[in-house]
Amino acid sequence: MILTSKQLILSVGELLADFIGQNFSESLFDAADFTRFQGGSPANMAANMARLGNQAALVSCVGDDNLGAFLIQKVAETGIDVSHVVIEPTEPTSIVVVSRTKGTPDFIAYRTADCMIQPEHLPNQLLDQTALFHTTCFALSRNPAQQTIVDAARRASVAGAQISIDANYAPSIWSDRDNAWQVLTDYCSLGTLVKLSEDDAERLYGSPQTPEQVCSDFHRMGARLVCLTLGAKGSIVSTNNGESVVETPGKPLSVVDATGAGDAYWAGFLTAWLDGCTPAECAGAGSNLAALKLIRRGSLPPTVDRKLLYES
Repeated sequence: MILTSKQLILSVGELLADFIGQNFSESLFDAADFTRFQGGSPANMAANMARLGNQAALVSCVGDDNLGAFLIQKVAETGIDVSHVVIEPTEPTSIVVVSRTKGTPDFIAYRTADCMIQPEHLPNQLLDQTALFHTTCFALSRNPAQQTIVDAARRASVAGAQISIDANYAPSIWSDRDNAWQVLTDYCSLGTLVKLSEDDAERLYGSPQTPEQVCSDFHRMGARLVCLTLGAKGSIVSTNNGESVVETPGKPLSVVDATGAGDAYWAGFLTAWLDGCTPAECAGAGSNLAALKLIRRGSLPPTVDRKLLYES
């Protein structure tokens, strides 16, 4: 698991603007005022990896507009290589409107440029440098990005990269659940590291499921590791086709902003994974970085001491 000749963390998918409610609300129905932030789970994950000192690059599409220019500038400030962020001339930059909440946010996505990732944006020369290839259900939910990313993941896997996904499924983003399962099966067949939340799993299945069932199904699809996050209750990490299971309890926190906590968790987890840590240590690292995100509004600090991940 320790990086050697390949050092690049490649995150592929949406870079968009989050308009997040300024005050706590139950949903978007009673959210009145919003603040603009750089958003998009793959972009956030790459930014968090860069903040931890990793070499990270982002492949994404934004519109040829001032909002897109703002987003490129913000992610570049984190240390991400943005040379693979493409300016799409035919579509405006995508936006998401999000409620500020202590739990799973209510959101509406306006999908435009983020879906336009094309094969030429992911050449073999880039994939040959990649140690870890990451994407999300959001990114996989529409073509041409869907087919492009799955094909690129296959090529990256053949080239020796570890494949990763945040299976952040939402029916409002991906209405065809059968198609979602098929695409996820293809993607997970690459020995993928899978993260999903309890809420993600319920939305994907259409009903609540036991952690054992979720882990078993993803392992059967080919996942190397399945991490099920349980909010304040902590997380469960399953490896060796479910024969090894680690449960990590949550930490008591005064939550300020839950938006982006999952991206922080997975960045901490994957950094520890690439550092050669055990699944239990990876879960602890993810929990530590998520805790730092939960107690502050907006993004993580510009730099994060990697030692934070391994504090007990």
